[in-house]
Amino acid sequence: METLSHPPGVDLVAVKQKQQAAWSAGDYAVIGTTLQIVGETLCEALDLRAGASVLDVCAGNGNATLAAARRWCDVVSTDYVGALLERGRARASANGLAVQFKEADAENLPFADASFDVVLSTFGVMFTPNQEKAASELTRLCRPGGKIGLANWTPSSFVGELFKTIGRYIPPPAGLKPPSLWGTDERLRELFGERTATIETTHKNFMFRYRTPQHWLDTFRTYYGPTQKAFGAVSAAQQQTLAADLIRLVQHFNRATDGTMVVPGEYLEVVITRR
Repeated sequence: METLSHPPGVDLVAVKQKQQAAWSAGDYAVIGTTLQIVGETLCEALDLRAGASVLDVCAGNGNATLAAARRWCDVVSTDYVGALLERGRARASANGLAVQFKEADAENLPFADASFDVVLSTFGVMFTPNQEKAASELTRLCRPGGKIGLANWTPSSFVGELFKTIGRYIPPPAGLKPPSLWGTDERLRELFGERTATIETTHKNFMFRYRTPQHWLDTFRTYYGPTQKAFGAVSAAQQQTLAADLIRLVQHFNRATDGTMVVPGEYLEVVITRR
C-alpha cells in the first residue's frame, strides 16, 4: 500500500471543509434515494450473511446501509454530514430496521482494528481527498478474511464526465487525485493490494432515469451539492454555458428517443477479500 503522506502542496483540511460544505448543500438525499439498487446489488455481490457486522462508510442517506440491514446484518452507518445521517435514520425507522448511526470522517474512523466483517461504501469514500488514508481505514477496520465492498464511478462514465465538465469551470486543487481513479483496477491495486487476498471487479451501469434532460439538470442543480456549488461560484453568463454543456453531456449519453432521459452511468462494483 502507498505511503499515507499528503499530496504535495495540497491543503487537505481546506479541501475537506469545502467538500463537506458541498455535500451539505442542496439535499443529496433526493439524488441518493434513486441509487438504492446499487446498494442492493453490492450486498448481493458481497454475499452478506445474517448477523454479520457491517460498516457503511460515507453512507449518505443510507442506500447500502438499508440494503445490509434488510439482510439482517448488524449495521453501523457513518458519514461526515449529519443531515444525511438523519435522512438515513428516518428511512431506517420507516422500514422498521435497527441501525446505528454515527457522524464520522472516512479518513479517521472511531473504531478499533478489525471491528467489522464487512466494510462498504457506495459512491462515497471515492470522494475523500486523501485516498491512501481512506483506503487504509477501510482495510484497518475489516477483519482478516472479511470483505470490503465498493461502488465507484469510472473515469469515462457519465458521472466521471460530469465532474470533468464542472472542473473546466471550477478547477480542482492541483495535485489532488481524481475521485474516479477509484473506478479503475490499477488504482485499487495501489490502494489495497498489499493487505488483501483478492480484488474482484465488475463493470456495471446504473441507469439515470429522468423525465427529460432538463428535469435532470434542474434536479442536480437544486439538490446535488457539487453541481449546486458550481453554479453558485460562476457568473450568470458562465451559468448559462455550464448548463448548456451539461445538457450536451446528457444528450451524448442518452439512450432514450422519446424525450425522456435514460443515461447509463458506468461504475465499478468491487469486492475485496482482506488478507
